[in-house]
Amino acid sequence: MQSVKIRIRRATRVYTFLCPDIELQRDDPCIVRSDRGLEYGVCVIPPESCPDDAGERIKMEVVRKASLSDEADFIELQTEEHKAMQVCEEKIRERHLPMKLVDAEYTFDKHKAVFYFTAADRVDFRQLVRDLAQALRVRIELRHIQVRDAARLTGGLGVCGRELCCASWLREFKPISMKMAKRQNLSLNPTKISGQCGRLLCCLGYENDQYGGKKIASALASSGEAVREEGLEEIFEEDDLSALIDIGESIAYDDEELNNLTDEYEPFSPESAAPPATGAPVAQGQEAPKKRKRRRKRKHTSPGANSPETSEPDES
Repeated sequence: MQSVKIRIRRATRVYTFLCPDIELQRDDPCIVRSDRGLEYGVCVIPPESCPDDAGERIKMEVVRKASLSDEADFIELQTEEHKAMQVCEEKIRERHLPMKLVDAEYTFDKHKAVFYFTAADRVDFRQLVRDLAQALRVRIELRHIQVRDAARLTGGLGVCGRELCCASWLREFKPISMKMAKRQNLSLNPTKISGQCGRLLCCLGYENDQYGGKKIASALASSGEAVREEGLEEIFEEDDLSALIDIGESIAYDDEELNNLTDEYEPFSPESAAPPATGAPVAQGQEAPKKRKRRRKRKHTSPGANSPETSEPDES
């Protein structure tokens, strides 16, 4: 039993297929059978052996290696897809439907056409399906997708100058919030941190987990606190730490809290760190502070309620 990785149409659509005695190399075109029918794909990973129990769970398989006639049919199929999009856009304008057509795909055997569209609300497109079926003479399927999926299908370049992550390698979308931009000290202007889809950039979540501890450590370094980042994350919640950085408050720890926090901690600035109090344990490798002798000054007390009143003799 052998399995192979096949890319269908786009970079993010890579699926596992069974490969029964078909020699395929990387970048070889092939015809596969998926849940939608026959599809044209490109080999990404050559066939490799897989366990029998894993092969039984794979329902899709490779039909044959693509020939020159198959490649010519695929080029002609792309032309038919462009014409199908024009027909669909005309029908949408005639019906005055509040929807935007994104892409159209034919299966390799031309038995089915899939149209992708975006819309703000739910759209009743049953009559549109009938019109398209009469015009194209194929089975019609309409799929309502989100704006991020539309950017994945359309493709393009991001603000960084490279191809969109969702169109090149990103498999799934994770939730992105303005807190991530605030935590990374980025601009909070939505127009500057939004992508082609109009939503917040997916790359805001790439380094989000690396922030927080380092910022808190730098904030506490200015106040001279001697604690480790791991301890901070255990004591405070994320919202409390972000509020601490914004307000610029300092945190005071008791001896019991520091002992519970960690056994080993180093000050941020040893030169400016305050010396330990008398009787406190001295860390290994440090010299004990020298005791300073102080002169005791006499305290002149004024007569009070608890002290006896004294009167000087009258010289006169």
